[in-house]
Parts: sequence; structure tokens; C-alpha cells
Amino acid sequence: MFLQLAVMIAVIAIGSRKGGVAMGLWGAVGVFVLATVFRVAPADTGGIVDVILIILAVIMAASAMEAAGGIEYLVSVAERIIRRHPSRVTLIAPVVSWAFTVGAGTAHVFYPLLPVIHDVSRQGGIRPERPLAVSSIAATVGITASPVSAAMAAMIVLFEGDGWSLPKIMAVSVPATLLGVLVAALVQSRIGKPLDRDPEYRRRLAAGEIEEVAVAGSGGAQGAGRTLPEGARRSAYLFMAGTFAVVVTGLFPVLRPVADDGSPIAMASMVEILMLGAGALILMLCRVDAAKVPRTEAARSGLVAVIGVFGLSWLGLTFIGAHQERITGALGSVAEAHPWFFAVMLLLLSALLFSQATTTKALMPLGIALGIPAPLLIAMWPAVNGYFLLPAYGTFIAAMNFDRSGTTRIGRFVLNHSFMIPGLVATATAVGSGFALVGLVS
Repeated sequence: MFLQLAVMIAVIAIGSRKGGVAMGLWGAVGVFVLATVFRVAPADTGGIVDVILIILAVIMAASAMEAAGGIEYLVSVAERIIRRHPSRVTLIAPVVSWAFTVGAGTAHVFYPLLPVIHDVSRQGGIRPERPLAVSSIAATVGITASPVSAAMAAMIVLFEGDGWSLPKIMAVSVPATLLGVLVAALVQSRIGKPLDRDPEYRRRLAAGEIEEVAVAGSGGAQGAGRTLPEGARRSAYLFMAGTFAVVVTGLFPVLRPVADDGSPIAMASMVEILMLGAGALILMLCRVDAAKVPRTEAARSGLVAVIGVFGLSWLGLTFIGAHQERITGALGSVAEAHPWFFAVMLLLLSALLFSQATTTKALMPLGIALGIPAPLLIAMWPAVNGYFLLPAYGTFIAAMNFDRSGTTRIGRFVLNHSFMIPGLVATATAVGSGFALVGLVS
């Protein structure tokens, strides 16, 4: 078992170093080694396929929206909100970033906000590290509150049969993650020296590496006059309408079509139908060239997500399935006495996998096998946002690159980086409040 675990860790490490689709491809290599060298039967991919189909449906709708200019429109709206009160950017920017991800289902739409947050913070005399770091965390945390994220797709497949429908999961994850973001923003507003006293910032100013910026008042609206493509606003509204329809049909099963046995069709199928339908309406009503859709950033990011979920989830499920009795026997008593320990496992594994969806799909079945009640697993779910522990993910790297003041950075010991404190605070608050919320929802 430990040799197989070493193989799994090795292929995850290799895939993480290469990045992108390499993680999923190396996951499949791990399955091959377990099957050929250790004679382990590969896990059934039926549940993985359900998750992949939901991801593809959502990504196609998001890609159609991006091709129509809808994401550009949403960015312009977010920019106006952030620029309206520059002195409060450390609180407003992360909330906007969180909402942006919740609506779009992916943290990758957060990238266009980075230069806006940086410029507004400097103009407001705010240390850019404060809003940039907590906003990066908020964008990733929003994944576990979004009804159209890949991670939520995995949760629907795993827990709908236990009575935890999409609205019930969101009734816990939305307020829990939002509270986590707010608490992290309040803590982050005290982090670091004031901008004008930061030695690295002053060095860059003196060396002429960056220019002095005049402190601006509130009400700035740069970018308000930007010309958007025709149909941009309409495509965003159509995508949001599809998202809203997903939530409503989850809340009211009577609105779903009825199968032959008289029961409403599964929520996973409903998500696929509604989001593919939203994508089709965007193509038709916004006059989008269908050839542009596969070339969008959303489509490319979606491909990476699909391959990652496929390869790494398959590897994780294969390993856990081969040793389920031994693993549950070793961890069962600990999980029974201290269920919160499973949240630590989610946090650490997500730091290796760099994917909430993959972590959810690989580890939540283990939680179920350990006998941890579904409400507690729902409460601990935000812990899958732990890839801030190692600041190698795209949103964190981009935040450091966009911060020309040099305040957002990785410390000498790697783990003492700008994202650690807001990440730990947001995750701990979300999980802690989740334990209180599940008691009210269930």
C-alpha cells in the first residue's frame, strides 16, 4: 500500500511541476502503474464521467459568453464597483472577486480584475498586497459557493442521493464562504507596513522601476467608456439566467422533467441541459461565431479541468478502492472521534492537486466510507480550497506579477507568503461557520 501511495505522490508531483493538463495525464500514468505493476483493478469511471459532463456543459456556456464579450462586460461592471470607493478596496475587491467566481463558476475570470485592484489600491494609498492577496483567496473560495463550478458538480453527484440537493449545499457554502472572505478581508487590512513605509516599494520608486501615483478620491470610473462588443451584455444576462435556472430547478424539483418512473430527472442531467441550452441561446441571440468558442480562455481552462478531474480522480479512486478497508480502519476511529480532522486532509490534498473538483471527487468518497455524516462533510467542504499553501497556482502567480509595488510576494521560507494568512483565515472561518449552518439547514 505504501509503495502504491509513493507512486501516487510521485506522479502528482511530476504533474504539478509541469502544470496544466500534465496533472491529469500523469494521473493516468499512475493508474497504469498500479494496474500493471501492482495488479490493482482501475476504479469505475462512471461517477467521474458524470462530473466531466457537467463541467463540459458549464464551460461551453461560459465560453460562448466570453466569445460574445460577456466576460468583458462583467469585468467592466466589477471595475466600476471597485473604483467607486478606493479607500475601501481591501473589503470591496475580495467581495466582488468572490461574487465574480460564484457567478462564472471558475476563478480564471478573476485575472482581468488584478490590474484594476492594483491601480485602485495605489491610488487610494493602500498597500496593494492587502486587497490583491485576499481577493485571490476570495476568487478561489468562490468555487465552493458556485452552482456551476466543477467542484459543485462533484458534490451534486455524491450527495444528492443523501438528501443534500444543490440549494441545500449552497445554503451552507454560500454564507460560509462569504463570511470567510469578509473576516479574511478585515484581518488583511492590518497586514504589512503602510505602502509609503514599505522598503521594497520605496526602493522601486527611488530606482525609477515604478512611477509615483497621485492619491485619487472616490468615484473613479476608468474604463467606463470602454466599447463592448454587440451582444456582450445580453450574453452575460443569458449565462446568469442559466445559472439562476439551475438553482431554481434544484430548489423546486417539480419544475424538472419527469422520468419514466415518475420521479424528476437527476440534478446532474438538469445542469447539463440548462447550461448547454444557455450556450445555444447565446450563440443564436448574440450572433456569436461558433468557431470562436473553442478558442476562448474559458474553453482552454475547461479542458485543463476536465483532464485533471479525469486522470487524478481516477488515480485517487483506484488507490482508495484498493485499500478502502485498511484506510478506513486506520482513520475511522480518528474521524469518528475528531471529524474535523478530515478537513485537514482536504486542505493538504488540495494543496497537492491544485483543484477543488479533483480533491472533492478523490477524497469525499473516502469521507463517506469513513462514516462521517453528510452534513459534516458539507460543512468541511470549503477546506478543498487549500492550494494557497503552496503559492504556485495561476491566480497567486498572476497577483504577484501584477503587483508592481513588490508588496505581494513569497518570503524567504516559501510558506511565509502573502496568501497564507488570508487563506488560513478564510478557510477556517468558512469551515467553522459551516458546522453551525448545517445544523440549521439539515
